[in-house]
Amino acid sequence: MNTKPDVIQKCLWPACLVGLFIPGALSLHCNLLHLHLREVTWQNLRLLNSMSNSFPVECLRETRAFELPQDIQSHTPPGKRYLKEAFYEMSTQAFNIFRESTTKSTWKKKYLKQIQIRLDWQMHHLEKCFEEEEKGKEDSKQMEEDGMDFSGAASQVSSLELLLSLELRRYFYRMYNFLKDKKYSHCAWEIIRVELRRCFYYFYKLTLLLRKK
Repeated sequence: MNTKPDVIQKCLWPACLVGLFIPGALSLHCNLLHLHLREVTWQNLRLLNSMSNSFPVECLRETRAFELPQDIQSHTPPGKRYLKEAFYEMSTQAFNIFRESTTKSTWKKKYLKQIQIRLDWQMHHLEKCFEEEEKGKEDSKQMEEDGMDFSGAASQVSSLELLLSLELRRYFYRMYNFLKDKKYSHCAWEIIRVELRRCFYYFYKLTLLLRKK
């Protein structure tokens, strides 16, 4: 049997991820998405706390306000899509920061890798749920053909998704610029760690909205 190593890796990688931290069938059902996001975000919060010791006093003078968007939970368009989009954008941008930190930060590598794995799985989980929603839209198209117009609601949600995505990207862009301006110093990474912890906690609370709506 001549199986290529990369093929084996591709086959085993998803299974390994599930076994690492997703409890049973929780990873398979989009109707339990809020539980999945809540669990993974809480685990990432705990890992962030473990990645470094207490915040260095000498770094206090360098702290910045990165202006995490606080109005995500105030938007109430139909459905949950906008919240899922916000989670996806946050996961993507946070993953990029952690990938950058692999070679430039002083964070504990084993915790860093675990957070990267969780964020990566979270993105793939959301993508699968988005695909399911796209399939469900076929029913809406059929209803439109029968004379029912939902274009106004769709336009509202689409515009909101774009706005939230841009706000989150600007937020993370400010973190990128801060790291670059500080030449990726130890204090800069510690300040970013604290800010990411704040961000994750905010999104942890948002999982309650996914359950309620």
